[in-house]
Amino acid sequence: MRTLCGFLALASLATAAPASLPDTDEAAYPAIERFVEVLEAVRKNHPDVEKVGYDRLVNHALEGMLASLDPHSSYIHPEMAAALKENATLQPENPSLGLTFALRDDGPYISGVAPHGPGGDAGVLPGSSILEINGQKAVDIPFADLLSLLRRPPGSTTVFLLKSPAEPRPVEISLVHRLVEERSVTDFHLLEKHPTMGYVKLATFGRNCAHEVESALDELEDKGMKSLILDLRQNGGGYLDESVKILGLFLPPSTTVVTTRGRSGETDPPLKTPERQRRKRDYPVVVLIDRMSASASELTSGALQDLKRATVIGELSYGKGSVQNIIPMGGGTALRLTIATYHTPSGRTPHLKGITPDVEVGISGQDAQNYLKVCRINSLPPDDEKEIRAWNDPVMASAIEKLEKP
Repeated sequence: MRTLCGFLALASLATAAPASLPDTDEAAYPAIERFVEVLEAVRKNHPDVEKVGYDRLVNHALEGMLASLDPHSSYIHPEMAAALKENATLQPENPSLGLTFALRDDGPYISGVAPHGPGGDAGVLPGSSILEINGQKAVDIPFADLLSLLRRPPGSTTVFLLKSPAEPRPVEISLVHRLVEERSVTDFHLLEKHPTMGYVKLATFGRNCAHEVESALDELEDKGMKSLILDLRQNGGGYLDESVKILGLFLPPSTTVVTTRGRSGETDPPLKTPERQRRKRDYPVVVLIDRMSASASELTSGALQDLKRATVIGELSYGKGSVQNIIPMGGGTALRLTIATYHTPSGRTPHLKGITPDVEVGISGQDAQNYLKVCRINSLPPDDEKEIRAWNDPVMASAIEKLEKP
């Protein structure tokens, strides 16, 4: 009865929930009873007794419940929760592999895969169990140590034995760690054929990126820039406060650009551009986005779009505009739960919807691959570099056309 009582305690929490819930409080009890019936049927009949412990079954059920809500909510296993509590700087994401790691009852697994990182290029799927790392059983490695083990210099090779959800048998995969660009602004220049058009590539909203963008704009303006292309393609976001500062480079001081809304309304004061603006920038701006532009990229492009300050060109963005909190729970576990959504000045949220460009441009698979090569053109073999330099980027072409004929 201990398990049932635990779930009834959860049911009692439902009585305090807002009336906007999709069903009545009384609906909780039949649902919980059904859960317990299934739980006990599994414990009674499944032949693998090592898999039917209460903790294991309930932990997996909770993993599924959180995962069903949205892509960013998750159940945090006790060992991972303890590691996060002991080390506030613990980062499960490993950019050099393009993978994010987490724990569940049966051991470490891959919870996220960057689309064009080493893991994504190798076809690694989210949800894959990690059985071994460089020949060592992953389940024997404390989670914090596992993360440290995987932080290796560029060019290093890490060999994983993975059990993919799409494959019946474990597969060995070797991944080479890549150099991760620490600068947020990875390119800025005046266009060769259009010397008054500037181009700034913002790869991520890292710490101090607003200063990087401002410095790039200063240099381009001093060289005669009269219009700007701000490239946020493949930019997965980062620090929201830096996004607000960047918006302050193009919008009037103290302009509301982002609001946060929970179930009961606004949860935090609105975010506004800085009160002072060092240099007025009123020239035409085009923002480029694609399907991997997410979070701060979407709020930046959405705010400039709402306030008629820029034209957004490209394809529908990713759709990440939510706020997550870590909520400690019983038994040393925790929840990473979405509690609110971010909204642009018009009140819309990119969460699960994305930002729709003013000018939509079809991007083929080959175009997407070519753009990724452009982003690392200095490391390409000579033949590939020559081919990419001759490629006509359809999104850039549309941006140039817009700035030529505003």
